[in-house]
Amino acid sequence: MAAADPRIRQIKIKTGVLKRNEKEMKMYQKEATAEEAKLEKMKAEAGDEYVIKKQGEILAESRMMIPDCRKRVIAAHADLTNLLAAEEEMKEAEEYKTAQALLAEIKLDELGQ
Repeated sequence: MAAADPRIRQIKIKTGVLKRNEKEMKMYQKEATAEEAKLEKMKAEAGDEYVIKKQGEILAESRMMIPDCRKRVIAAHADLTNLLAAEEEMKEAEEYKTAQALLAEIKLDELGQ
């Protein structure tokens, strides 16, 4: 296999970083929603106070991770956007098109959830 253009490699890497960070953020959002439902159920059933307190701590940890993940998604989005702008002559490459599609899919204004 011939050596790949290092610019294509960078596009692939930055696309992967953005995908991974977005997936992680969505996972934490989903986890926080599930933990919140679990906590509400425990409170409704008048469960053990200690267990309820610990469940609240778990929920707080999940919620605490979301802003950090959001920052990483925004940074990865900016990195990939800047890279694609700098490497516009590569726009016919499949990796470039994949990266553009991912950027179009991830709307930064919708990350504020």
